[in-house]
Amino acid sequence: MAEPAGRRDPRAEPLVAAVRRFVAETLPSLRSDRIGLDSRFEADLGLDSLARVELLKRIEAALDLTLPEEALLAETVGDLLRLTPSARGSAPLEAVAAPPGLSLAEAGEPADAATLIDALRWHQQSHPDRVHLLLYGEGEEPSPITYTELWDGAQSLAGGLVSQGLAPGETVALMLPTGLDYFRGFFGVLLAGGVPVPIYPPTRPSQLEEHLRRHARILENAGTAYLITIEAAKGVAQLLKAQVPGLRQVLTAADLQGAQGAELPPAARADDLAFLQYTSGSTGDPKGVSLAHRHLLANVRAMGEAVGVRPDDVFVSWLPLYHDMGLIGAWLGSLYFGIPLVVMSPLSFLAQPVRWLRAIHRHRGTLSAAPNFAYELCLTKISDAALAGLDLSSWRWAFNGAEPVSPTTLERFAERFAAYGLRPGALAPVYGLAEAAVGLAFPPPGRGPLIERVHREVFGREGRAEPAGEGEGDGLRFVACGRPLPGYAVRVVDEGGRELPERREGRLRFVGPSATSGYYRNPEATRRLFQDGWLDTGDRGYLAGGDIYVTGRVKDLIIRGGRNFYPYDLEEAVGALAGVRKGCVVVFGTCDRATGSERLVVVAETRQREAERLEDLRRLVRERAVAVLGLPPDEVVLVPPHAVLKTSSGKLRRGAVRELYEQGILGQGSPALWRQVLAVLWQGIGTRSWHWLATSGERLFAAYAWGLFALLAGVTWTGVVLLPRPAWRWGLVRAAIRAVRAGTGTHLEVEGREQLPPLEQPFLLVSNHASYLDSMALIEAVPRTLGYVAKRELEGPFYSRWFLQRLDTLFVERFDVKRSAEEAAQLASAAASGRSLAFFPEGTFRGAPGLLAFRMGAFLTAAEAGVPVVPVALSGTRGILGGDTRRVRRGSIRVVIGAPLWPEGRDWQAAVRLRDAARERILRHCGEPDLLGGTSTRGE
Repeated sequence: MAEPAGRRDPRAEPLVAAVRRFVAETLPSLRSDRIGLDSRFEADLGLDSLARVELLKRIEAALDLTLPEEALLAETVGDLLRLTPSARGSAPLEAVAAPPGLSLAEAGEPADAATLIDALRWHQQSHPDRVHLLLYGEGEEPSPITYTELWDGAQSLAGGLVSQGLAPGETVALMLPTGLDYFRGFFGVLLAGGVPVPIYPPTRPSQLEEHLRRHARILENAGTAYLITIEAAKGVAQLLKAQVPGLRQVLTAADLQGAQGAELPPAARADDLAFLQYTSGSTGDPKGVSLAHRHLLANVRAMGEAVGVRPDDVFVSWLPLYHDMGLIGAWLGSLYFGIPLVVMSPLSFLAQPVRWLRAIHRHRGTLSAAPNFAYELCLTKISDAALAGLDLSSWRWAFNGAEPVSPTTLERFAERFAAYGLRPGALAPVYGLAEAAVGLAFPPPGRGPLIERVHREVFGREGRAEPAGEGEGDGLRFVACGRPLPGYAVRVVDEGGRELPERREGRLRFVGPSATSGYYRNPEATRRLFQDGWLDTGDRGYLAGGDIYVTGRVKDLIIRGGRNFYPYDLEEAVGALAGVRKGCVVVFGTCDRATGSERLVVVAETRQREAERLEDLRRLVRERAVAVLGLPPDEVVLVPPHAVLKTSSGKLRRGAVRELYEQGILGQGSPALWRQVLAVLWQGIGTRSWHWLATSGERLFAAYAWGLFALLAGVTWTGVVLLPRPAWRWGLVRAAIRAVRAGTGTHLEVEGREQLPPLEQPFLLVSNHASYLDSMALIEAVPRTLGYVAKRELEGPFYSRWFLQRLDTLFVERFDVKRSAEEAAQLASAAASGRSLAFFPEGTFRGAPGLLAFRMGAFLTAAEAGVPVVPVALSGTRGILGGDTRRVRRGSIRVVIGAPLWPEGRDWQAAVRLRDAARERILRHCGEPDLLGGTSTRGE
């Protein structure tokens, strides 16, 4: 941590500036303005040994000094400062302080934090007794929770998880209500090296079976090993074990207390997975948004910059902690900026919405957020008498997001609560999505709602948002949801991916530093998410005057009679009818199998039971549809309360309601609780039986594949060690690889062999690294004798050393910085002498998919030797033998060989350009997400 402000070292500011310039040039996707004395060269800045050698050269030239040899071993910028002489030839100082503008203690935020753990640790060390949470529970008074209490509780729980056998990278589900156990549990999982998966606890017994079915699909997709819940829900949670074979333990926070002496794993890194956010409407295809620590911190920092967070801010929240707005926007944002979070449970708010407003009044809340339905509840469920004495004048940001924002709700809320001190400019419609962490667009501070009225007919038929005057007939109203956060870009495209001009509706896509790397263990959904480097939001909208106007979800769009329209206007209008439950109306389109056309269906909840009253209500719904849309619905379905399904965050599940309608079971009610439990148990027995049969086949195949490999490996090892000619050795290796591939039925597809340079031309091959099979795939796919560059650890055991040395493998050091720099010169010499070399520039691979950062060794070698780089993209090897398993699976491999990339010079900049070009080619064809998030600089 940076030292407190005291005596300032004049060398610090120019040194940090030099590091920032170098990082901006070498790794432009990183926020170089965040670099300070605590920044770690390897973990935070991604500078490998060769990059550090170049950095030291730049510093010496820029500051006109000579650094000592041990400067190469500095781990942080502060370490380097302590070794930096104040003038050429003078001795370094023993102690330094932070330069102006870099004192974290003065800034009030952990600006150098690379992970959420870093952020919490920074606050715990800087002000351990400061209150972080004011937690409302059963009583009227909140319980204060300090940073130290949260840190100590999380460490205790982490020790319990490690003692239970949690391995680094395993997922842990949190099925906990809002409370201290949730906050401790989230960070406890992170400190134990796990990945939290927030899910919501069951609420209604009538929907227990459906609740467990949905969660079982999520936990199976996440590969969940442990589930933490409350004692009261433990019995229900045990039912999930029957449906999720990988779920080893169902525990409570109390079960994890008291473990002493458990050794916690090494600290997390910025690129490590921080948690999985499953989309709230997950059905048969669960989509867990993968969010690394750097994604979350980037989004929190961008939102804080847009809001202008102040030291005296107070956030008040009732939002669920299993939803991104509550977890990231409210809690993690408050934690990062060190402002108090006043928090109550969602059930407390739903029971008495006035509690939310009273908490803002009592604690002088300045920031708070909620979906549109919460503002509507405050309008309809709070009496004037309950508001006596209320003062909302402190509220400067009233965020409205997470679901379609109603212009009517905004206007009514502003009008009613102006009498209680609410400023008109406080209401702030915002836009975000889990794939961006949470926030994507915020309005300017204090502007208030901006509402447009456009021609309904023109918009429905042509997709043009043509402004309509007040006297120009019935118009559509859309709310401006703000402008892209700093560092983000949004564009609108048509169905062919072509960018559209202002005021033309299309699909919304974005790029930014918090854009997810993809959906966890769901490569098909990940492929659909990315389009030409941009992420598809699944929303439609248009841009006007710099603002984003969200018009609806792509999946909710209804096309009828040559017109496009969304269900929201009609749902709101029908919900306002007497006898219809407001907020419990769903409008959707469904295919008429007889005619092939789309039918318009309105489903509305009502408490009415008399046939005559129900028929009157259907007539009123039809009349309201004609008034709003200009056409009647094909069918009006009136159902009892709670038949319209909603997500955990209160959003309408239109797709699920449509499925029930199409199955003919909508509104039939739920079976008895005991029948639901039996159904879940029976399904669990079937699931486990099927899983056992399926995995038995997989285990048999894996055993056969390993047996075949072991048989051929022994023969191949002996032949390589004994055969006198290199060509014979390589011929034997390729024959063995082909035999293994043929014996396991693995298909190999190679594209681009014609791109390889002529035989007499040496080159450097670089490839992504996803599996232990990668070298085998390259050896067969690329019919050249290459010198493979391998980590020096393989030179230790005699069996790998003898084998690899006979194949002319070059070994390089990964951890010894000095030796690694020396070996780089040897590689350049080998390439210059005419040897073709093969590199995996990521240096390693992990179990989770994604392209890591590329180290500079291969590209410096190519630049200095003046030889081309051939980028090769591998796909399919991870699925056959992943980095986190030894089980071999059936599959196919694809190898795409790219055109040679020639260096444009012999300096560092030339090597950086080579690296970026090669990585871009490989990323295009490897089928995996970009873990660098380099798209954050595009579109700026």
